Amino acid sequence: MSSVAVLTPESFAEHRSGLKDHEITGCVPEDEAYIPTYLEAFPPLPEKGAPGEKAGEPASAWGSKIRPIKASIITQVFHVPLEERRYKDNSQFGEGEEAKVCLEIMQRTGAHIELSLAKDQGLSIMVTGKLDSVMKARKEIVARLQTQASATVAIPKEHHRFVIGKNGEKLQELELKTATKIAIPRPDDPSGNIRITGTKEGIEKARHEILLISAEQDKRAVERLSLEKAFHPFIAGAHNRLVQELSQETGARISIPPPSLPKDEIVITGEKEAVALAVNRIRAIYDDKKRKTTTISVEVKKSQHKYIIGPKGNTLQEILETTGVSVEMPPLDSGSETIILRGEPDKLGPALTQVYAKAKSVMVVEVTAPAWLHRFIIGKKGQNIGRITQQLPRVHIEFTDGEERISLEGPTEEVELAQAQIQEIIKDLLVRMDYTEVIIDQRFHRHLIGKNGANINRIKEQYKVSVRIPQDSERSGLVRIEGDPKGVQLARRELIEMVQRMENERTKDMIVEQKFHRTIIGQKGEKIKEVRDKFPEVIINFPDPSQKSDIVQLRGPKNEVEKCAKFLQKIIADLIENSFSLSVPIFKQFHKNIIGKGGANIKKIREETNTKIDLPTENSNSEMIVITGKKSNCEAARERILAIQRELANIKEAEVTIPAKLHNSLIGSKGCLVRSIMEDCGGVHIHFPAEGSGSDKVTIRGPAGEVEKAKKQLLQLAEEKQINNFTAELQAKPEYHKFLIGRGGANIRRVRDRTGARIIFPSPDDTEQELITIVGKEEAVRQAQKELENLVKNLDDVVEDSMVVDVRHHRHFVCRRGQVLRELAEEYGGVAVSFPRTGANSQRVTLKGAKDCVEAAKKRIQEVIEDLESQVSVEVAIPQRYHRAVMGPKGCRIQHLTREHEVQIKFPERDDSAAGQEPPPQENGEVSPEAEFVPRKCDIIIISGRVEKCEMAKVALLALVPITEDVEVSYELHRYIIGQKGSGIRKMMEEYEVNIWVPQPEKQLDVIKVTGLAANVERAKHGLLERVKELQAEQEDRALRSFKVTMSVDPKFHPKIIGRKGAVISQIRKDHDVSIQFPDKGDEQQDVIVISGYERNVEEARQSIQQLVAELQEMVSQDVHLDPRTHARIIGARGKAIRKLMEEFKVDIRFPQPGSDEPDKVTVTGLPETVDNAIDHLLNLEEEYMLNVTETETLAAYMKPPSRYGGGAGGADDSSGGPAKGFVVRDAPWNAAGTKAPDMSSAEDFPTFGTSVAPKQASAWGPKKF
Repeated sequence: MSSVAVLTPESFAEHRSGLKDHEITGCVPEDEAYIPTYLEAFPPLPEKGAPGEKAGEPASAWGSKIRPIKASIITQVFHVPLEERRYKDNSQFGEGEEAKVCLEIMQRTGAHIELSLAKDQGLSIMVTGKLDSVMKARKEIVARLQTQASATVAIPKEHHRFVIGKNGEKLQELELKTATKIAIPRPDDPSGNIRITGTKEGIEKARHEILLISAEQDKRAVERLSLEKAFHPFIAGAHNRLVQELSQETGARISIPPPSLPKDEIVITGEKEAVALAVNRIRAIYDDKKRKTTTISVEVKKSQHKYIIGPKGNTLQEILETTGVSVEMPPLDSGSETIILRGEPDKLGPALTQVYAKAKSVMVVEVTAPAWLHRFIIGKKGQNIGRITQQLPRVHIEFTDGEERISLEGPTEEVELAQAQIQEIIKDLLVRMDYTEVIIDQRFHRHLIGKNGANINRIKEQYKVSVRIPQDSERSGLVRIEGDPKGVQLARRELIEMVQRMENERTKDMIVEQKFHRTIIGQKGEKIKEVRDKFPEVIINFPDPSQKSDIVQLRGPKNEVEKCAKFLQKIIADLIENSFSLSVPIFKQFHKNIIGKGGANIKKIREETNTKIDLPTENSNSEMIVITGKKSNCEAARERILAIQRELANIKEAEVTIPAKLHNSLIGSKGCLVRSIMEDCGGVHIHFPAEGSGSDKVTIRGPAGEVEKAKKQLLQLAEEKQINNFTAELQAKPEYHKFLIGRGGANIRRVRDRTGARIIFPSPDDTEQELITIVGKEEAVRQAQKELENLVKNLDDVVEDSMVVDVRHHRHFVCRRGQVLRELAEEYGGVAVSFPRTGANSQRVTLKGAKDCVEAAKKRIQEVIEDLESQVSVEVAIPQRYHRAVMGPKGCRIQHLTREHEVQIKFPERDDSAAGQEPPPQENGEVSPEAEFVPRKCDIIIISGRVEKCEMAKVALLALVPITEDVEVSYELHRYIIGQKGSGIRKMMEEYEVNIWVPQPEKQLDVIKVTGLAANVERAKHGLLERVKELQAEQEDRALRSFKVTMSVDPKFHPKIIGRKGAVISQIRKDHDVSIQFPDKGDEQQDVIVISGYERNVEEARQSIQQLVAELQEMVSQDVHLDPRTHARIIGARGKAIRKLMEEFKVDIRFPQPGSDEPDKVTVTGLPETVDNAIDHLLNLEEEYMLNVTETETLAAYMKPPSRYGGGAGGADDSSGGPAKGFVVRDAPWNAAGTKAPDMSSAEDFPTFGTSVAPKQASAWGPKKF
C-alpha cells in the first residue's frame, strides 16, 4: 500500500533529534543540516491483517486502525394500502392534496420525499435525509396521508412513568419510531388506559412496545431496609467496594444514603429474585457486625479532625480498609471533639493508633513577620513563596492581611523546612529593607500620582521603592514607602518637597469669553503649547466647550501663575482689540468695484489695514459690508471703502443730532418708519448709533439731493415725535372695547376728531387685554382720557329693557345658531338679547347690559327689522359655467359681498343636463356671447335686501364674471413663459389670480389667452408683456454671450493650463466670465481650445492663456537618476515633502510609475535655473538618504534569523542568489534514475483507503516503469 503523510515542523524536529541521539551520531558533521530519508519523513500506513502482525507489537505512527464512517443520510420506504389512503382521487396524481402535504412536510423537516403509485393503487413513499428528519417526516406523512385509527392499552398506573421516560424522551422516541400519537392520562386521572392514534400497523407496534415496558417493570421489585446508620459503612465497605460486589453478584441496585444524610433507610431495586438475594446478604452482614463489634470514644482537638477525615473522606476509608474499623466523626460545624471507633475488639487498637497518627501527621505553625514585609516575602508575582511551595507541595502557607503572622500547615517535617526558609527570607529582608510613613493631605494625592501615574512611577523607578497612596474612599492621608533604606529616605524627602511646593501653589480663575478659547488654544493646540512652554510650572485648564463656561483655571507656583495670568490677559486684550466690528452700508451696485478685478481692491485694503472684510453674497439683498479688526484699522478700512463709493457716485454724508430717547420711535416697529424714509428718498442709508451708546448723532449717506430730503423728513418726524410723545393709559373690560370702537370705528373716530389724540387698543396677542393707550399732545390726551372714562363708567351701570319685535322676524335673529345675536353682543359691550321660545307666540324681546349699550342695541335691532320689512328680491342672470368663478375659493367672494352690502345671495341648483347644451365660449372679436344668451333657471341668481343695496350687490356680482383677453406673444417664447414643469405660468396665475391658456406647441400660434376678473386680467396682461420684454432682452444677451474663439495650443501644455484639480482654468473662467472647452480624447484636433462668452471677455481670456503658454514654452524638462530606495523619503508622507520642494523651487517633479522600465528616472520641469537648483537639491537628498539606507540594510543583514533547516556557515553561502531549497528528503522515489510520473488511474499506485490491495513492490509509487 502506498503511503501519504503530512509532516509538521514540530514532528520533524522531534524525529530528527531522536535520530541524531541514537542512530547517526558521528556520521554527519554537527554543523550540517540533517536530511531525513523518504520513509523516515513519510512512514507507511498500517496494512489490514498483514501477516506476521502480533498483538503485542507497538502501534505504528498512524495509530489504531481506521474506523468505518457511518453514513449521515438514510432512506426509508413504506407503503400505504388503497383502503388506508386519505386522498384517493387518482385523476391528478402528483398535483392534488397529497403533493401539497408532502411539499409542506419537506419544507418543515428538511427531508426529501418521493411518491409513487403501485398497481393496486397503494401509495409507495420514499423519504431521504438525516435520521432525525426522516423520522419526523415519516410521522407527519402517516398522520396526514393515511387514515387514522385508535386503540387503548391498559397497564398499571405506576408503569406510566417508564413509558414517558426522563423528560418525555422515551415517549417521543416511541412516537417517532411507530409514527403514532400516544396519549397518557395525567397523574391525577385514575384511569390506567393509554390511547394510541395512528395507522393499524403503527398502533400494533406501539401497543407491543408499551406492553414490553410494562412486562419488564412487572418483573422488578423495590425493598426498603431500615438499618442503624452506624453500620452502613460495614455494608458499603471501604470505598463502596463491598456494596458494588453485592450489586454485581445479585444484579440488584443498592442505594445507601451518604454519611452526611441522617437516614437509616437502604433501598434495593431490581428483579424480584435479585432483590430478595441482596436483602438476605445485607441482613447477614448487619447481624454479624452488630453481634461482633464494640465501640470506644477518644477526644481529639477539633482542628485536627480534618486530617483524620482526609480529602473527600479518603483517610477514614483507608482506616476501614486496613483495620475493618469504622470511625464516626462529629459534624464539623458542632463543637464536639469526641470520635467514636466501631469494630471488633482486637482491631480497635490498631485503628486507634492510625487515628492518632493521622491527627498528628499535619502540624500548624505561625511565623511572625511585619505586615509590610508580607508582599516582599511573597515576591513579584509570587516568585519567592512559589519556590518554597514547589519544593514542599504539601505545605499550605497563608498570609493574614493586616496581621503580623504567617500560618504554615502541612506534614511536620515539611512545615519545619518551610518555616526555616521563610524565617531566613524575613531575616534577609529586615537587613536590606526599610519602610517609612508620611502624613500627606489627601488633596495632594492625585498631584503626587500625576497624569496616568507619571510622577509616582518615576519615583518608584528612580529610588527602587514601593509607594502606597491610599484610595480616596479610605479618607486617609498616610502614605507608606517601602524598599531599600537609602531609597526610602530619598523618596520620602522628594515627596515632602513636592507637597511643600504644592502648598506654595495657588489656583487662579480667569474670566475669558468662551468665543476666544479656540483662538487662544490655536490649531491643534499650537498657541497654548507656546504659553505652556513659556510657563512650564503652570497648569492651564480650559472648560469643556459643552459646559458653556468662561472660567479658565491656572495652577502652579504663586509668582509663575501671576506672570502667566498677565501674559494671557495681554493676549486676550489683543484679541478683544482685534475683534472690533463695523458695518458699512454700500450700495449693492458698487460692491463689485470695491472687490476689484480678481479681488485686487479688497485684497489691498485688507492687507494695508490689517482687517477682515466680509461682503454679502451676490444673491443676498443685504448692502452691509462687515469690517473686523482693531478699531483704528476698521475705521481706516471704512474710510477707504466709502472713498471708493464717493468716487463712483455723487455720494454725500450728513450728520443729524436727534435725542437718543427718540431713536426707537423714529425707527418704528421692525424699522418700518426709517425704512419708509429711505425708500422715499432714493435708497439713502440712515445709520442710528448703537443702543446704550448715549450718542445723539444719526448719519445719513447717499446722493446729495436725496440726503437733504431725508434729513428734512427725519428732523420733521423727530419734532412731531417730541411734541406728540405724551402718553396716558386707561383700564376697560375687553368686552367693552368693540362698543368703544363702534361700528366701523365710528365711536373712536369721533373721539379722535374732537381731541386729536391717538387711541391704541390691545391686540389679541397682548398680555394686558384691558389696557388702552392714548398718545398725543398732553391736552388732547387728557381730554380723550376723560371722554373714554365717562363712556366706561356708563357701561358699568347695568340696566334691563324690552322691545316689541314681530314674531315673523324672530327667525332672522336666532337662525344660524344665533349668529346675529352674537354679533350684537360683541358690537355693543356684551349686551344680552333674549327672544321668546318658538311657539310662545310672544313679541316681547328682553335686553340686558350697560345703559348706552342697550340703547344702541335696540336702535340696531330696529334698523334690522326695517331692513327686513323693506326687503326686495332682484334676479341676476349669469351663465351657470361662471358660477364657480363668481363664488371664489370656498365661497369667499360671495361672503364678502353679503357682508359689504348687507344682502342675501342665493345661487340656483346646478343643472348638469343643461351643461352639455351650453354654446362654446366665444373667441375675442366674434359676436358677443351676451347678445345670444338666453337665461335658464339654472343661470338665475337671487339677491335679497334693500333696493339700493341689492342694486349695488348686482353690479358687484356682474363685475365678478370672468372675461377672456388675447395677448400677442411670439410662439418661440411660450416655453420660457411656461417655465420648468410649468412653474413660470403657475406663478403668474397665482400672482394675478387668473387662468392663462397657452396653445399646443404643434399649432405654433402667437396668442396666449388670459381669463379672469377684468382688473386681474389687465394686471396679468401687463405682467405677461413685461415678462416678454425680459425674455427678449435675455435672448439678445444670450446672442452676445455666444461669441466663440478657437485657439491652437500644443496638447502637452493642456494639463498645465488646467492645473491641479482644474484650479488654473477655473480661475481664468471665473476672472473673465467665459466658458473654456478642451478637446476630448477621441477628437481629431487635439490642440484646439474653444473659448465662448462676451467678445471682450473672450479676447481677455485668450490673451491670459497665450501668456500662460508663453511661460510654459520657456520651461525645460530634465531627467535625473535617483536610487529608487530614496524615492519614498523624498516624496514624504502623503506627498507633503515633494509638494513643499516643488513650491520652494517653482518646478514640477514627476516620479516613475511602479513597474516602469526605468525605475530610477525622475523628471524635473520648470525654468532652466530653477530646474538646475532643484536637481542639485535632489541629488544632495539622495546622497544623504543613501547613507541611512546602506546603514539600515547592513544592520538588517546581521539581524536576519538563521535558516530553519540550515544555519551557521552554510546559510551564508545560500544567501548569495538562488531560491530557497524548501523541504528536502533523501531516497525519494521521484529522485530515482529513470523514474517516470506515476499512473494516477492505477489502483496500485493510488489505492483506495480501507481496501486490502497490497503493493507488489516496496516502492511508495508502485512498480517502476522503464
